[in-house]
Amino acid sequence: MTPHDHALLTFLSQFVTDDRKRRFEEVLSHRTRHVTVVLEDIFQPHNASAVMRSCDLRGIQDIHVVENNYQYDVNPDVVLGSTKWLNLYHYNKVSFNTPEVFDCLHEKGYRIVATCPHRDDFTPDTLPLDKPVALVFGTEKLGLSDYAVEHADMHVRIPMFGFTESYNISVSAALLIYALTQRLHATDDIAWKLSEEEKDVLRLEWTRRTLNRIRQYERKFETMYNEGLIQP
Repeated sequence: MTPHDHALLTFLSQFVTDDRKRRFEEVLSHRTRHVTVVLEDIFQPHNASAVMRSCDLRGIQDIHVVENNYQYDVNPDVVLGSTKWLNLYHYNKVSFNTPEVFDCLHEKGYRIVATCPHRDDFTPDTLPLDKPVALVFGTEKLGLSDYAVEHADMHVRIPMFGFTESYNISVSAALLIYALTQRLHATDDIAWKLSEEEKDVLRLEWTRRTLNRIRQYERKFETMYNEGLIQP
C-alpha cells in the first residue's frame, strides 16, 4: 500500500468498533492465497454462490470466475454476504476465457489443478501443496472444458463409493477446500498465510465496506490530508 493508503486506513479505523477490528484480525489470521478457486462457466447462481460461501468460511480470499457462456450473478440468499469479504475476478472479454485465467495464474506461480472425478492423479489427501494451487471447477452438466483438463498441471478427484457419478459442484468444492485448508493449518512447512502488506490491503478494503458513510469519511480524510493535517 502507498503511504496515502496507510494514512487512510489509520483514519478510517477510528470509526470502526473494537469488536469489528478484532474480528478482522481473527479472520485475517486464517486467510490464504496459497489455494485459490476457479469457476469455469458455472451457470446455476446458487452453486457458484455456495462455493464462494465455503471459500470465505475456509479462508480462501480469491475467486476467479470464468464466464465463457454464462454470466455469474450473485445469489444473495446463498452467499449471505460472503462476497463482501472476498476478491472476485471476472474473465469475460472473449468467447473463451479459460486460457487467460490459466496464463494469469501460472504467471503468479500457481499450479492449475483440474477437479476430475474420473482421473486418478491425486486425492485431497495426496495433492501436493508445496506450491500454490488453483482448483478449477466446471459446469454442472458437462464438467470442465477439454482445454481445462488438458492444460491443467495436475488433476484431483474426491473418492466416491456409491452409484452416483459425481458430487454436486458446491459439495465437491466444499469437501476439497476443507481438506486442503485443514492440511495447511496443520503444517509449519508451508508459508500459506498472507503477508502483512496483503493484510493491510484487506484491512482497508474491509473497513471501507464496513462503514455506511464511507464516501463522507473519505472526503473528510482527503481534505485533511491535502491540508497537511494528516501525515502519510
